[in-house]
Amino acid sequence: MARFGACSCLFACVVLGLSIFTSAQAQARVLLVNGDGFVKIQRNQFVLNGSPFLFNGFNSYWMMHIGVDPAQRGKVSEVFRDAAAAGLSVCRTWAFSDGGYQALQVSPGVYDERVFQSLDFVVSEAKRYGIRLILSLANNFKDFGGKAQYVQWAKDAGQWVSGEDDFFTNTVVKNYYKNHIKKVLTRYNTITKVVYKDDPTIMAWELINEPRCQVDYSGKTVHAWVEEMAAYTKSIDNKHLLEIGMEGFYGDSMPEKKQYNPGYQVGTDFITSNLLHTIDFATIHAYPDVWLSGKSEADQTTFAQRWMWSHWNDASKILKKPIVIAEFGKSDKDPGYSMIARDKYMSTIYWNIYNFAKSSDGTFGGGLVWQLMAEGMQNYYDGYEIILSEHPSTAGLITRQSHAMASLSHMIN
Repeated sequence: MARFGACSCLFACVVLGLSIFTSAQAQARVLLVNGDGFVKIQRNQFVLNGSPFLFNGFNSYWMMHIGVDPAQRGKVSEVFRDAAAAGLSVCRTWAFSDGGYQALQVSPGVYDERVFQSLDFVVSEAKRYGIRLILSLANNFKDFGGKAQYVQWAKDAGQWVSGEDDFFTNTVVKNYYKNHIKKVLTRYNTITKVVYKDDPTIMAWELINEPRCQVDYSGKTVHAWVEEMAAYTKSIDNKHLLEIGMEGFYGDSMPEKKQYNPGYQVGTDFITSNLLHTIDFATIHAYPDVWLSGKSEADQTTFAQRWMWSHWNDASKILKKPIVIAEFGKSDKDPGYSMIARDKYMSTIYWNIYNFAKSSDGTFGGGLVWQLMAEGMQNYYDGYEIILSEHPSTAGLITRQSHAMASLSHMIN
């Protein structure tokens, strides 16, 4: 983040489809290892090599950062290995770290080759384990630099800036960011020997993690930025899919939809920006424990279900594009937290993903839980961490969802 009972019925068909899933999974992994086939979009659904591609995935933002240390690099491999064993097929992670400790981009246009080689390793390990990547190119927040670092660089260069949101409007700052896009997309992987923009291991690029704009809640400022940056990204790479990184907040273009927001806006317009032809699919995040802090767990779960329904409905009827819930989870810092409560909440989210995907022939393409980590990563814990080897009940839940989504891929048209 920058994040019932029907589940037994949902997964009852998994045993029947498991052999099909295993065969298809193996075939998909062989194709990926052979460097064949980009994930594409046809008729509002993700497709891989001409067949529907529904997925269960995860977030692990920390991979490039921790992989810089050779002694810690094995944690990247461990998570990919365990994720693949659980049938997870898509991972979202950061392709940015701007300024500060172990920065990828040390200063505008200046990159640390050691850190870039760590990202090379992440891509190569994803390929090794047959997992597709969604690579995010910037952060709205100050973690790992974010838009604040870009604006500070411009200020240090003599630009007059009024605040972080100048990231979206200042020409110098925008050029810094465009340079980063170009640098990452045209990166030659020192391990795979494939330029990133030519590598099908990468499923999609994400413009920015959870964009927000305090100076313009209408969504127009962020929209103008998205329009410019999406066009620029596509001018360099038209093979990969592109998404924005939005949480799903509605803006001013359709005021009637603001009723689905958690009581406020953040400066984005989910509908208008995702209608851009350069944006291939929409994303939402769901953190009712944060957005509706103080509300009951039942109210928070109800909100999450309503949030997912509203955006799935938009994707199907207005956007006519696939949608992914790119972050969701339950924190152990929440009042009344337990492993059972987390599994119940995740089951509800998974049940909705499956049913929305089934009822719309795959418009709801999948979900990415926040977040997987390896053993011995306590310094990175944020409350949402899942260590598959230590949490067997959650690992089993995730595996069943992976099997269900893969089986569903063979049932939809």
